[in-house]
Amino acid sequence: MKLSVIIPVYNVEKYLAACVDSLLAQTMRDLEILLVDDGSTDASGSIADAYAAKFPEKIRCLHVENGGQGRARNFALPLARGEFLGFVDSDDWVAADMYEKLCRRADETGADIVACDFLERYDDGLEKTVPGAFQDHPLSFAGSCCNKIFRASLAEGLRFPEGLWYEDFYFSAMLLIRAKRTEYLREPLYIYRRGQPSTMHNNNARKNLDMLRIMDMLEKELDARSRRGDFEFLLINHVLLDTISRLANQDDPARREVIGRFRAWVREKIPDLSKCESYLAETRNRRIIMALNYHGLENIGQWLLRLKNRLAR
Repeated sequence: MKLSVIIPVYNVEKYLAACVDSLLAQTMRDLEILLVDDGSTDASGSIADAYAAKFPEKIRCLHVENGGQGRARNFALPLARGEFLGFVDSDDWVAADMYEKLCRRADETGADIVACDFLERYDDGLEKTVPGAFQDHPLSFAGSCCNKIFRASLAEGLRFPEGLWYEDFYFSAMLLIRAKRTEYLREPLYIYRRGQPSTMHNNNARKNLDMLRIMDMLEKELDARSRRGDFEFLLINHVLLDTISRLANQDDPARREVIGRFRAWVREKIPDLSKCESYLAETRNRRIIMALNYHGLENIGQWLLRLKNRLAR
């Protein structure tokens, strides 16, 4: 078996068929689909069962008590038979040739991980390509697991943290840390449905603090490998830049307190941002936003970004 695609399913009766159909339509035929019904309260579990009954050679359906996306994925991991692993969120879908292209690149190069770009799709039909990485760094692909394939042997003994947000960031970062070679296919092959609730588009400021627990685990792993610079790369990009900027745009009353806790944590890890090699290697525009966030001026940073977007129209 070349590829196992794991799909956690929870209350997506409106979207599940489109997701599964896109996998059944793959031009690469040597794959299996593992649907994990995470205690859905709508018809999602029945839809998943119907697909498994109709395509028993291709689809397996598993049912678990509701425990979150990470736990559902963990349930399927030891059952996956593929040489490579893929993950799809059940309200998204993929291009028909996505897995053929990713697996071909892996075969050609011997890569442990192959990533592609995203295509954001809005309900009104608007589409936007989002790069799978914004920097030339092996760990720049950390984030979603869904735009990648991973060599299954790389994930031996690794599981998604359960009960935490950003569990896919941890899992993908850990595999990138373990990988000897990562390849990047600059094509928008994973279609991400915008407008749905998600970790990256939320208004729960305090729950974002789960990122600090995730980063603590990654720090321990990278320090054990004497890769402090890689930890600082993840810190400035995923905490100082992304998380603080995202919180600055929320209207949750707790956001200021939470931003303060993030900023204090960053300053503890990097007492002098101007001497951080990862920061100095960033582009000028990214350094500006990072510096503003570091010094408590995140609102100015977001104003600059909004102005830039207006001028670009």
